[in-house]
Amino acid sequence: MLLRTLFQTQNDVLVFPGVGTGGLESAVVNTLSPGDPVLVATCGVFGDRFARLAEAFGVDVRRLSIPRGRAVEPEQLQQALEENSDVVAVLLTHTETSTGVTNPLEDLAPLVRERGHLLIVDAVSALAAVPVQTDELGLDVVVGGSQRAWHMEPGLVMLSVSERAWQASKRARLPRFYWDWRHPKGAPERFLAPYMPALRLFYSLENGLREIDDEGLPRVWERHRRLGDFVRAGVTERRLQLFADPAYASNTLTTFKVPDGLDAGALRERLAEAHGVLLGEGQAELAGRVLRIAHVGYTTEDEMSGTLDAIQMAIEVELAEART
Repeated sequence: MLLRTLFQTQNDVLVFPGVGTGGLESAVVNTLSPGDPVLVATCGVFGDRFARLAEAFGVDVRRLSIPRGRAVEPEQLQQALEENSDVVAVLLTHTETSTGVTNPLEDLAPLVRERGHLLIVDAVSALAAVPVQTDELGLDVVVGGSQRAWHMEPGLVMLSVSERAWQASKRARLPRFYWDWRHPKGAPERFLAPYMPALRLFYSLENGLREIDDEGLPRVWERHRRLGDFVRAGVTERRLQLFADPAYASNTLTTFKVPDGLDAGALRERLAEAHGVLLGEGQAELAGRVLRIAHVGYTTEDEMSGTLDAIQMAIEVELAEART
C-alpha cells in the first residue's frame, strides 16, 4: 500500500477527514488518560500547540523548551527524560515550520524507546519531503496531513499506529468519538475513512501517492534536500541572515531574519503586490522578525531563484524608502 510506503511502515495507517491538528488530537486522546505525565519537546509554535492540546485534555505536560531557531539536541532530551522518568509518552514535532528547524529523529527516537515510552511524532510538515523511518526508529504514532509535500490540498489526516500504540489505546480513558481509532479499524478493508469522506480528496490522494511512487521516495527526499541547500545558499548570497541553525535546517522551508530597520509586514505586502510572491509571516515572538520561504512539493530551483530575486529587490526598495 502506497500510504505505508510513504510512512516507511508495516503498521496500520488510519485516514480521517480533517487536518493536521485533528490528527494530533487523535494521537493524544487515543493513547493517554487524564493525569498521564508526558514530555513535550518543543522548539517552536507547533510544538507549543501540541503541548497546549494535551493540556486541554487534562494530561500532565512537562515541557522541554528549546530556544527558537535551535533543534532538540539528544543530550537535552536525555537529561529531560532522566528528570521525568515517570512519563508514559514523548510528544515531538519533526519539522517545526515556525522556525525552519528539523529535529534529528534518528538521534532522538532511540533515547525514548530504550526507556519504554511511547513516541508520538507530528510529521505533518515532514512526510514525503524528508525521511521519516517509522518502523526503523520505532515511532509509535506518526501524524501526517494531505497538504505540504503530498501534491494535494488539505483535508485528510493520516496516522501510522504501532502495536504498542494500539495496546495503549485500549487503556486510554480520554473522551473520544470522531477521532476514535476503533472506527477506521473496524471499517471494511475497502474503505479508508470511517465517516463520509470528501471523495475528491481521495482521488487527489491516490494521484499524489502515485506521482511520488513513480518518482521514487528516495529521489523525492533528495530533491527536497537539494532545494533546501539551494534556497539557504541563495539567502546567504544575498547577504540575508538565516534564522534556523544550519545544522538542523529544514528542507521544506527556510526562515530568514528581516534586515534591521525594515517592517516585516510591509516587506511581505510589497512582495505580494509587486512580485506575486507570498511568504509566511513570523509567528508568536518571531512576528515582525522573520519571514518564511516554503519550498516543498514540486517547487523548482527556477521558481526559487525568482523568489529570492524578488526578495532582494523588495528589500532594496524598502531600504531606499526608509532612508528618504
